[in-house]
Amino acid sequence: MKKAVVLVSGGMDSAVVLALAREQGFACHALSVSYGQRHTSELAAAAELAVVQGAVEHKVVTVDLRSIGGSALTADIDVPEAAGQGIPVTYVPARNTIMLSIALGWAEVLGADDLFCGVNAVDYSGYPDCRPEFIAAFERLANLATKAGVEGHSLRVHAPLMRLGKADIAREGARLGVDFSRTVSCYQADAEGRACGRCDACRLRAEGFAAAGLADPTRYAPRG
Repeated sequence: MKKAVVLVSGGMDSAVVLALAREQGFACHALSVSYGQRHTSELAAAAELAVVQGAVEHKVVTVDLRSIGGSALTADIDVPEAAGQGIPVTYVPARNTIMLSIALGWAEVLGADDLFCGVNAVDYSGYPDCRPEFIAAFERLANLATKAGVEGHSLRVHAPLMRLGKADIAREGARLGVDFSRTVSCYQADAEGRACGRCDACRLRAEGFAAAGLADPTRYAPRG
């Protein structure tokens, strides 16, 4: 089986990407990044998903993005409960660039030519590193900046959800048998992985299940 490194955050999108990579016949090496995010319960969800969905192994790499801050997910900035104008404060500077770079390094070590990630240009909150232009540019960089690329390997960055809305992602996950109750998408989930039900991520997720005609399996924290 061909090897692939799959970025697995613990959310619904990355769970579907892992299932898609497995369906395509890849031996999947799941990678999560502990970057100082406030919702660390997603890392526990990622570890569980990697096991349940048949990853060869699951690795967690720690990068302290809290030390530079600049985001509601990595600094003491309130997570907004409504979508605003422009790029929201939940954008983490350079996060996808850093995560894909780590995935690229591990792929070189493993001898894998394929990277998978769950970035999405439809329901993506306006993040600049979730656009197809970014993925195409990173793939060019991967082939330019690595020993593997210089030696003739064609490195590919797969973003199979790029053009799908949350409803489409929910339907695809249902087709693949993904257990969405194990996933954590909330920007401020509690230690048990229960969602707030108010942030932008929760809104997009709930709207996706509703539009897909699927029951919402999300575990919500009780509201005080």
